[in-house]
Amino acid sequence: MTKTLTLTVSSLLLCTPGLALAQGAPAPLPEPPPSATAPAAPPPAPTWQAPTYAPAPPPEPTSRPMYASPVELTSLRLMREKGVISQAEYESALHDVTETVGSRAAGQQTTVVMGKWATTLYGFVEADAISDSTQSFTDLAGGGLVARAGSLAGENYRFMMGIRNSRLGLRMKAPEVSGVRTSAQFEFDFLGEPSIVGATATAYSISGIGENAYWANPLLRVRHLNLKVETPVVDFLFGQYWQLFGWQSSYQPNTVELQGVPGELYARSAQFRIMKTVKADPITFEIAVAASRPVQRDTGIPDGQGGIRLAVDSWTGVQTVGSTGTQISPLSIAATGLVRRVEVNAFQAVPKTTKELTLSAFAVDAFLPVLPGTKEQKGNSLSFNGEFASGYGFNDMYTGLNGGISIPTYPAPPAGGTQAIPNIDNGTVTFDNGGGIHGIQYTTWLFGGQYYFPGVDGKIFLSGNYSHVESANTHYYGTATKTLAAEDWFDVNLFADPVPSLRIGLEYANFNTMTVDGIHSINHRIQLSGFFVF
Repeated sequence: MTKTLTLTVSSLLLCTPGLALAQGAPAPLPEPPPSATAPAAPPPAPTWQAPTYAPAPPPEPTSRPMYASPVELTSLRLMREKGVISQAEYESALHDVTETVGSRAAGQQTTVVMGKWATTLYGFVEADAISDSTQSFTDLAGGGLVARAGSLAGENYRFMMGIRNSRLGLRMKAPEVSGVRTSAQFEFDFLGEPSIVGATATAYSISGIGENAYWANPLLRVRHLNLKVETPVVDFLFGQYWQLFGWQSSYQPNTVELQGVPGELYARSAQFRIMKTVKADPITFEIAVAASRPVQRDTGIPDGQGGIRLAVDSWTGVQTVGSTGTQISPLSIAATGLVRRVEVNAFQAVPKTTKELTLSAFAVDAFLPVLPGTKEQKGNSLSFNGEFASGYGFNDMYTGLNGGISIPTYPAPPAGGTQAIPNIDNGTVTFDNGGGIHGIQYTTWLFGGQYYFPGVDGKIFLSGNYSHVESANTHYYGTATKTLAAEDWFDVNLFADPVPSLRIGLEYANFNTMTVDGIHSINHRIQLSGFFVF
């Protein structure tokens, strides 16, 4: 009985598919038959995808350039590249600031832009240490006479330190309209020398103020203040600027010394000038006329000046005007003339009329590159500059030149009357013993050379200058021991630019004054100056 039951169980295990799988049989399970009532299969799970967006449309074009922010700091060069200023506006701006900062820095000067209005800031900080072998001069020697040999001042040393020649300039321009460009220039230094009303000027004081005040509290002084209008036909300038006579400042020498040096045409004045420039590559021709503030206000007409200048633009050299105005300049020559009329109170106890006299002078200037220099190659460049001037009554075109000549004291007035005085500065004209008026004659020449050492891109250079001043008639009118017969001046300078914006200069200068009595008085000067150009 038991055996039968066992067989039955075995048979069941073999016949049952589920049990067969348990026994390791490979047969698959049969699919259940379809049923109408079976539930539908669930839908597949959704697959997540990152959302897509259409690209943003480009900004609509605008006529307002990107640089036209309310206020922007930039440079003249970037303004030209962005189209804020034209090439002609750029060249005009460089002309106005290069004399002070040089062409290398001129295009980089900080400029504040508001729309198409722009103001450029430029200048330099100067510090000077000066040693003189006599007590003849302040920091600015100019055309003064050396203290007479054998005198206290002529035999003792003087040492000075100052910052008065530091300079600050602003150039403003308006947008160009129909080819017409307008600009204005404000330029100042600290060489003002005030006279305090009521002060007594002694040999020790300077301009009637104490020595400490002179050096430590210098006064701001106007150098240039003018407006300029440039048109496709002619250009106009109105205000204070360089005198046209001598075509200043294109031919000023390179020196550490404060300019103007003896024999150098160096003067600024209020004027109205008309200019025309014609470019015919490679030649540039310029012509200009000016009505300038007269040498005395008590005359009826302004001074008249005129000049022409010819430049060969393809023949260039490196030139430094003054101490900091390094630039690339073409070979050029200029001729200028001056005519003026003076009306001086007659030499009488009670003048009732004036003595009238017409005075004139001419000048020729030149710049000659011998070894060429360019923007790309400044090293091993050699150039010379020269100036010759002669005429009557034009001493105000120089710094501090009067030749020791003064107008004699007028005859004493009647009792209770007012002492008559001349109405013109000393050194221009004087009276003879008979009351006749005469213009003081001057002849000057100045030559200079500049060499820029190779291998340093013009950053080290050597210069030297020589000038001569003489007069053909001072011996008729002045005291022999105090009146200039001639003066010779020369100097040697070494300049170096150790880093951008910094220049160091060292000078030796020799002043030799000969008075009418034949005595020579000599001053030796050594000057060390530093310049931070901005």
